[in-house]
Amino acid sequence: MVHLRYLGAKHRYVPHWTDGTRAQQLNAEVSADGTVATLHLPAGQATVSAQEILASDHYGALLTRLAANPETQRLTLGQSHDGRVIEAVRFGRADAPGLVILLGRQHPPEVTGAVAMDAFLVALAKRMNGNPALARRFQVLAVPFLNPDGVARGHWRANHGGRDLNRDWGDFSQPETRAVADWIAGLPASVRPVAMVDFHSTRRNLFYVQGESETDEAQERFLQAWLGGQEQAIPGYPFTIERRNANPNSGTSKNWFHAQYAIPAYTYEVADTTDRAATASAADVLAGRFLDALNEVAP
Repeated sequence: MVHLRYLGAKHRYVPHWTDGTRAQQLNAEVSADGTVATLHLPAGQATVSAQEILASDHYGALLTRLAANPETQRLTLGQSHDGRVIEAVRFGRADAPGLVILLGRQHPPEVTGAVAMDAFLVALAKRMNGNPALARRFQVLAVPFLNPDGVARGHWRANHGGRDLNRDWGDFSQPETRAVADWIAGLPASVRPVAMVDFHSTRRNLFYVQGESETDEAQERFLQAWLGGQEQAIPGYPFTIERRNANPNSGTSKNWFHAQYAIPAYTYEVADTTDRAATASAADVLAGRFLDALNEVAP
C-alpha cells in the first residue's frame, strides 16, 4: 500500500502498473479534496506510472517508420541537458515556402496527446508524400519528443534544467526549445512558418486557439475550415474550442509562435481518459482536415 500526499496539487491520473510482461490500471482511493491517494499494489517487482510509458524506444521506432519514406528526412536538432538527442522529421520539399511546426511531449506524463500526435503525423506524412503539389507548397517539421530527460526521469512538467519547457518559448533558456528555435532561424528567407500545433493532455478534449482580438480574417477562415462544426462530428471524440487571448509573457509555444509569426498556433489537448483508439482515429481525420484547411487558406 502506498499513500500519495499532494502539496499544492490534486490527484489526476489512474496509475498504470507493469512488470514487463503484463500491465494493468490500479484502483486508487482518493480523498474528497483530491489531495491524498492510496494505491494498493500487486506483489512483485514492477513499475508504476501515471500513464502508460511511451519513451525513447517508442519514438525511435516512430521516427524510423516515418523516415523510411525517401521523401522524409530525419534530423537531429540538438541535445538535452543529459545529452539525449532532440530528434525531428521533416517531410515535404526543403524549399517549400510554408513551414508547419508540430511539437509533442513538452510535459512528460501527457501521453494521450502523444497518441494523437503519432496518428496525426503518420496521416500527414502519408498524404503529403503522395501529393507532390502539397509537398511543393508545405514542409512539416515534427518534434514529437521534445522533453526526453523529463520522460526518462519521471518528471511532472520540467526538463532536467528544472524548467517547464512550455514556459520557455521566447526565453529559450533551455537546450530543447533553443534547438527548435535555432533550426527555424537558420532557414532561408523564402521559408516561413504558416501554422503550429502543440500536442498536450488535460482533463478533456479541447483546442486552445487565438482569442477573437488576435485573429485576422485569414486565421479565422483557417480555424473554421479545420475545426469549425467538428466538435461533435467525430465518433468517440467530442471536443471544444476555447479562444484565449495571449499573455505575451507566458512563454507558451502557442503564444510565442503566434506573436512571432502572426500564424494560427494551437494547443491540441486530449483528455487523460479518452479511449486511445478513438484518439488515434480522430487525429487521422483531423490531419486530413488540417491539410485541406492549410491548402485553402495559406498564401
